[in-house]
Amino acid sequence: MPPPVRLGPYEIVAPIGAGGMGEVYRARDTRLGREVAVKVLPAALASDPERLRRFETEARATAALSHPNVLAVFDLGTHEGSPYLVEELLEGETLRERLCAGPLPPRKAVELALQIAHGLAAAHDRGIVHRDLKPENLFITRDGIVKILDFGLARLVAPETDGTLHEAPTEMECTELGAVLGTMGYMAPEQLRGQHVDHRADIFAFGCVLYEMLSGRPAFRHDTRADTISALLHADPPPLADSGRDIPTGLDRIVHHCVEKRPEDRFSSARDLALALSALSEAADMRPGVESAIARPRLQGRRVAGLATGATVLLLAVALAVWLSKGRTAAAEPIRSLAVLPLANLSGDASQEYFVDGLTEELIADLSKIKALKVISRTSVMQYKGVQKPLPEIAKQLGVSGIIEGSVLKVGHQVRITVQLVNASTDTNLWAKSYDRDLRDVLTLQEDVSKAIAREVSATVTPAEQSRLSSAGPVDPQAHELYLMGRFHWWKRTGPDLARAIDEFGQAVARDPNYAAAYAGLADAYVISADNGFQPPAVGRDQARAAALKAVALDDSLAEAHVALGNVYDNYDWDWARGEAEFRRAIELDPNSALAYFSYGAHLSTVRRNDEAVVAGLHARELDPLGTRINAVLAAIFYTARRYDEATAAGRRALELDPNDDMGHLILAEVCLRKGMPTQAVAELERLRGSDDAAVLVGAYAAAGRMADARRQLAAIMDESRRRYVHAYLLAVAHVGVAGDDEIFAWLDKAYQERDLDL
Repeated sequence: MPPPVRLGPYEIVAPIGAGGMGEVYRARDTRLGREVAVKVLPAALASDPERLRRFETEARATAALSHPNVLAVFDLGTHEGSPYLVEELLEGETLRERLCAGPLPPRKAVELALQIAHGLAAAHDRGIVHRDLKPENLFITRDGIVKILDFGLARLVAPETDGTLHEAPTEMECTELGAVLGTMGYMAPEQLRGQHVDHRADIFAFGCVLYEMLSGRPAFRHDTRADTISALLHADPPPLADSGRDIPTGLDRIVHHCVEKRPEDRFSSARDLALALSALSEAADMRPGVESAIARPRLQGRRVAGLATGATVLLLAVALAVWLSKGRTAAAEPIRSLAVLPLANLSGDASQEYFVDGLTEELIADLSKIKALKVISRTSVMQYKGVQKPLPEIAKQLGVSGIIEGSVLKVGHQVRITVQLVNASTDTNLWAKSYDRDLRDVLTLQEDVSKAIAREVSATVTPAEQSRLSSAGPVDPQAHELYLMGRFHWWKRTGPDLARAIDEFGQAVARDPNYAAAYAGLADAYVISADNGFQPPAVGRDQARAAALKAVALDDSLAEAHVALGNVYDNYDWDWARGEAEFRRAIELDPNSALAYFSYGAHLSTVRRNDEAVVAGLHARELDPLGTRINAVLAAIFYTARRYDEATAAGRRALELDPNDDMGHLILAEVCLRKGMPTQAVAELERLRGSDDAAVLVGAYAAAGRMADARRQLAAIMDESRRRYVHAYLLAVAHVGVAGDDEIFAWLDKAYQERDLDL
């Protein structure tokens, strides 16, 4: 296609190259006055359905992406029977051409690999698997920017609810099962066998490419095709240390974690891979022979045996990072709202999940102390644990402008937290940093991270907030782990879990009698256990009060301690004034605490300050938009305020988040009863037969004229109350419509004497 051929508005200037998927030309876009690259599939090749399909696949897959590390596609057209693709014009060389001069220095290799990982993450977020990642398809511009090329073998997959990517039938999905597509030496074992593949096949190929960048030789390529296939399926690549080059141990581990034979043994996502590389690039231990904590992959099989005695992996934590353009770029919008996504447990040890989740919660709590920032609560962000979803979509669902991701590791007595910030609107990684501390200083470490974030977003931090962010000292590592385990079980809210939480918190304070947060957790566990009917209020009342008072005495700046004490005053003592004072103090200390606003809203509803209760409840939901309990309590607040339509909407929202939420069904049923719709109320309540709140069903049956069902339900509830504790107030409710007033008031009097939390 010699010059001066025109393809629509594109004027061919000169040929660039040719390959199996077409010819590439330098061209000039006459409309915009810029130079572009035009890839043309000649008519002879366009008659081949498979080549035409791959050409179109590349166009659609690449055009679906907008990322600095993916080749940009501008246009698609046809000229005299030949399809053409208009792409950005790149100046530089392919990674293959760069490697012809020999392997890369480790730091340079990590710099390029990190860009590749970010590009893959963007593709995977859009459900696109490349399937042919290799040095020939990676281009390094003269500015040092890596571009991923050639999505001709891409496969579109769809995210499942478990967060993994699974194949989805689409117009891009045409390859028959059993077809082997890719490049020998870079294909994952499942790809080589012709099985279905997901994003983890790209992670395998990435590992092969990184190995080659570091060693100067292919990871699996052998003299014969048969030997290469055998190595891909059954062998590990030779250790990078055998290459004769000084390769950091942590980098070697990242490579081998990528090329595990089983997909589930590799990095779970390109984002996790990018976090590991980012941490390594920031680390001072980016030198030969030094173990990199953050880069440690899942330790399985022979690798477990290689661990030094006593260097058991205890923690893989994630830290935070936020960015504000002020001082960086005048044009960018400042970040004033953040979501800290669940920290990644890269150890592969499921028993450490409680520790990682606990660190997520503590980092959120530290950031929440800054009033100038809106910080989403733990309950909502934990919905995204293990979920692969585009970050802009997550940000939109949570109503934030910044996303914080990270990874954490504890090896022996050392902890590393690596943090990075993503601009939610552009899905751009803006800042990343690693922090290392002794395990005793983990709380100080978290404060350092929080301060760095506040500094990066130029958030106004008052002197009082600065003081609270600097109040932590050394912590007993074992007591801290017991506390995190207690919180892990406390959030589950089942009877056995709350009993376990009480035990864990009790052990924590026994080991460290000055641990205020553990005392607050102990008070919370006693109150919630009684509130949910797992024990009578009298059983834990004194312990809850003593623990809450001790927590506040030890650390008056601890917001959760004041929430715990407020709940004790409200639920046990019915001392509304002192309860309100504690909730207001908690909000002053932690203006982003959804739990504090939640408790304060419930308190205001109890004392019938309905308008104020609604304001507090709505603010709690803003901080915890995906929290089922928050939405259900807001529904109850609206119901108490006799705003029944809003109560219905909030109840339905709770059920959208959790179809089995008892309180959501209960509020909808109560509204139906208020509106004279007992049949509809029964339909909602019949889903609660395993719940104590099913006591309301007795009155609903009676209101619907189903007296036999009402008496049968009452008998079942009374029988259940003889086997375990049931709130006396609910037993009073269960007699409504069936028993006389005297019997109902007798149960109400018992509820009053017991300080029944449901009264």
